[in-house]
Formats: sequence, structure tokens, C-alpha cells
Amino acid sequence: MTEMTKEDVTAMILSAKKQAGLTWEGIAEKIDMSPVWTHSACMGMNAFPPAKAEALTKALGLPQEAASVLAESPTKIWEQTVPTDPCIYRFYEIVGVYGPTLKALIQEKFGDGIMSAIDFDMQVTRVEHPKGDRVKVEMSGKYLGYNSW
Repeated sequence: MTEMTKEDVTAMILSAKKQAGLTWEGIAEKIDMSPVWTHSACMGMNAFPPAKAEALTKALGLPQEAASVLAESPTKIWEQTVPTDPCIYRFYEIVGVYGPTLKALIQEKFGDGIMSAIDFDMQVTRVEHPKGDRVKVEMSGKYLGYNSW
């Protein structure tokens, strides 16, 4: 018997989500987590705490073995080429255009360091606007100063 992988579990989650007609917000509510973090963990980019992995597998009717796979620490690998999906590309473009600005402003306000992507949260909301609805992305990460020896 072949061992189940994170990719296998991701495919099962996507299939169960589609079959049940669920949204990521709906799935996140079922396990009491944020939609951003839930999606990221379901895509294999974060490890679920064991209790949340159990809750997700039960909520989606996945095999018991899937819970232990979801709780495994991930190896975070993604394509190093410029993304071609228009929505993802725009975020790539934002970082390319505003990355140095964000870095400069963070360092002016906090000192030499970075914003954590581990101790981190993010929300995506829809904001009504007369010129067309807006996408609002809010990110909050712990400041981590560089150590100097």
C-alpha cells in the first residue's frame, strides 16, 4: 500500500469541497480557523494542529489517515518562475513594485528586520466602492529584528 501524501490529501479536500458546495469560509468556520490559514494548510503549506486536522477530516468526510498527513510539517516549495495566473501575478507585481517601499517603511518604523510570515495573519474582505468593489487584503506579522553579533 502506498503512503498518502500531502498532495493526495489536497486533492481529496478540493474534491470534497466541490462536491459539498462549500466555500473556504464555510470550511474554516467548521474547524474554527481563519479562511486564509485554512486554505494555506489545505494546500500543504502549513501543518494543521492535530485537533484541527481531525475536525477537518470529519467535516469533509475524509479518511482517518488524512488527519495525520495534514498534521505533518510541510516542505514549502513553489515555482520560482513568474506566475502566469492573472490574480497571482498581480500580487507578484505588487511585491516587485512595492517590496522595496514596504521594506524601507518597516525598517524606518521598527529597525533592521522583517515581518514574520510564521507569526502572521491575513484577511481578505470585499469593500463596496462607487467605482467598483475593492479587494482589501490585510496582513499582520510579528516584527523580527535581525540579531547583530
